[in-house]
Amino acid sequence: MSVQLTIPREYGYVLAVASATMFFSMWQGLRVGPFRKAAKIPYPQPYASPEELASEKDPARKQAMYLFNCAQRAHGNFLENYPAVLPAILIAGLGYPRGAAVSGALWTVLRWVYARGYTRKDMTNGKGRLMGSGFWIVQTVLFGMVGKMAWDILMV
Repeated sequence: MSVQLTIPREYGYVLAVASATMFFSMWQGLRVGPFRKAAKIPYPQPYASPEELASEKDPARKQAMYLFNCAQRAHGNFLENYPAVLPAILIAGLGYPRGAAVSGALWTVLRWVYARGYTRKDMTNGKGRLMGSGFWIVQTVLFGMVGKMAWDILMV
């Protein structure tokens, strides 16, 4: 038995969204730099340590160190999820091009809200990230589309 793969015309939307996620990935990485500079955390140190935060006497620097950690964590969370989401967008787009494109675009927007919220000065304990946490739902929808495609292929 073989399965024929036809790429739908609307797959161009999927590729456009996938491309946007790649640029968003660059934005995430570049965004950390100014936070690092403000916190005066040298490379290659990935975070301000709990000891550094506890011993810092200058409130402005302490906040800068905290926000650097938040920016790093937002970027790290993106990097943890991206290797599964990008292929899900591309695979789901073969069967559901519009749904995958809309889901991928919404996921990217929510990741932006998550990253921006995580580094809000007025939100303690990283709670600002919760504003964009709907990306988890969209991500699950994308994974579900891929699973549904697998089911449909296996049941042919």
